[in-house]
Amino acid sequence: MSSQAVPPRVGGRVLPTLNEDGSRRWIRPKPSHGAWWQRRRVMAYALMAVFFLAPHLRIFGKPVFLMDLPRRQFTLMGFTFLPTDTLLFMFVLGSGVVGIFLITALFGRAWCGWACPQTVYLEFLFRPIGRWFDGGYSASRTADKKGLWFTPRRIAKYITFFLMALFVSHTFLAFFVGTDQLYRWMLHSPSAHPTAFAFVVVFTGIVWFNFTYFREQTCLIVCPYGRWQAALIDRQSTIVAYDYTRGEPREHATKTRDPNAGDCIDCNACVQTCPTGIDIRNGLQMECVHCTQCIDACDDIMQKVGKPTGLIRYSSQDAIAGKPKQWLRLRTVLYPLVLAVLLGGLAIALFVKEAADLTVLRGLDGPFATESDGRISNQVRIKLTNRRSEAMTYTIAVNGLSDAGLSPQEVAVVIPENPLPVDAGATRTTSLFVLLPPRAFIHGERWVNITVSDARGYEETVKYRLLGPTGPTPGGAL
Repeated sequence: MSSQAVPPRVGGRVLPTLNEDGSRRWIRPKPSHGAWWQRRRVMAYALMAVFFLAPHLRIFGKPVFLMDLPRRQFTLMGFTFLPTDTLLFMFVLGSGVVGIFLITALFGRAWCGWACPQTVYLEFLFRPIGRWFDGGYSASRTADKKGLWFTPRRIAKYITFFLMALFVSHTFLAFFVGTDQLYRWMLHSPSAHPTAFAFVVVFTGIVWFNFTYFREQTCLIVCPYGRWQAALIDRQSTIVAYDYTRGEPREHATKTRDPNAGDCIDCNACVQTCPTGIDIRNGLQMECVHCTQCIDACDDIMQKVGKPTGLIRYSSQDAIAGKPKQWLRLRTVLYPLVLAVLLGGLAIALFVKEAADLTVLRGLDGPFATESDGRISNQVRIKLTNRRSEAMTYTIAVNGLSDAGLSPQEVAVVIPENPLPVDAGATRTTSLFVLLPPRAFIHGERWVNITVSDARGYEETVKYRLLGPTGPTPGGAL
């Protein structure tokens, strides 16, 4: 982090959002509609379209994204992950985290400026609508100075923000319950689904408060990512930077300039357009979200005064200082290696993943029981999860019971429900009973193979230990 990370006290303020008297300094950034803003706008609208449309889209008959908490299932791009897929979830989550670390090491806070929902919705949805209601950038600042917080136009703005927050919260809920369930709830009284209704009320309030009042303070106070950047980037990382070697010393005059003055004319256009209220010329700062608005504003001024653009640009601290680019650094080597390992593990886990999950459990009562005819009975529970997108029927078989000293009349396998039907994505548990004479057990145990299969090629065998008496005759149930 630069030694000039905190802007100096300017114009009666000590922090970007705090005046010297402790009052809130409302930031009304002046939009700079340059080339970078146009690129970010395309990105923002694409991300908003994905968010609003994703709950309604289907792949292989499944939602694009669905975090089904009641059923403990997670669906992504048509693939459903079950509670037993903790390894897959770990690989996905780890890859996402390391991917963000890698992007930060290479391109600074590109996530914050280009893809973070807070930035996307604030800068390309709520703030433009707010400026339209207030009458533009200058009218917004004038109303703030006069304390006109509840004019008819601003009340209409607050109501519009509430309706937008309501729509966002309903869309967000659809990612957890699905659009079909959401539509049914919307047509019934809230008393029929109080938990979901309470969630919508609370989340709508949070969204409305965030984008109406808290706004950029979410990035500056709540979000820890800005504080992490000191550890995630180095002086070679690409950031939004001011070229002090070219811009200093600053001189405001444009016609009677000192020949030794830098290109910066100290117009403060970069400060007026900054959505977090900082001065990029003070170096790398925690509050900078790399939104590139200062680049667009400065390039526009440079063109007007006949100077080359790029006084503020994507660069690195070392590049600004005239040092060579180093592509091979600890961050640019370690992060890709870790990411490759995680993605490789995810690919392997997906490749070896079975079409069903089979778990063999012991009975809930004692380890074994003695029947009236003297045979030893073992209860075995079969827990089966169907991963397919259609209902399947599974056949259960117990192998390894044939023995030269056992007659067919002494051996019995009772499976009350065989074959076992299981709905798509569902989990069912059934029981089977194995009856053997006491002499079938050696040292109180006998190993068998339990095989479960379906008509589409799935087959899995589990080696299971049956328990019995250790002596020549059973002593009853244990």
